Order: sequence, then structure tokens, then C-alpha cells
Amino acid sequence: MSVSGLCQICEARPAEYRCDACGTLACEMHFERERGLCADCVARADPTRPADDEDVDVHRF
Repeated sequence: MSVSGLCQICEARPAEYRCDACGTLACEMHFERERGLCADCVARADPTRPADDEDVDVHRF
């Protein structure tokens, strides 16, 4: 699937993927290919996962 635009999580890198759960456009750093989920959905699906994981940035406001 072709995805264009910026990552909707970091708003800095080009989006390469679309989250299967919520449709968010995500870059390589904010997408878990094995699950097909963006970093936000991964965090919601697995609340025990550390927020400071090296390969996923989680923004909380």
C-alpha cells in the first residue's frame, strides 16, 4: 500500500505505514510491523510495555 505524508505521531519523518487498528500514518520508528500497529495502539494494547522503549516514542499529554 502506498502511504504519503508525515508520520502523525512525530510529525517529522515520512509516513511509511498505516496502522491496522486506527488508520494513523506512521514512520518506521513509530510502527511495529509484526503487529501492524502504530506506537499509540501498541501502548494501549500492552500497558506493561515500558514507555521509554528505545524503538518507539510514546507521547503523553
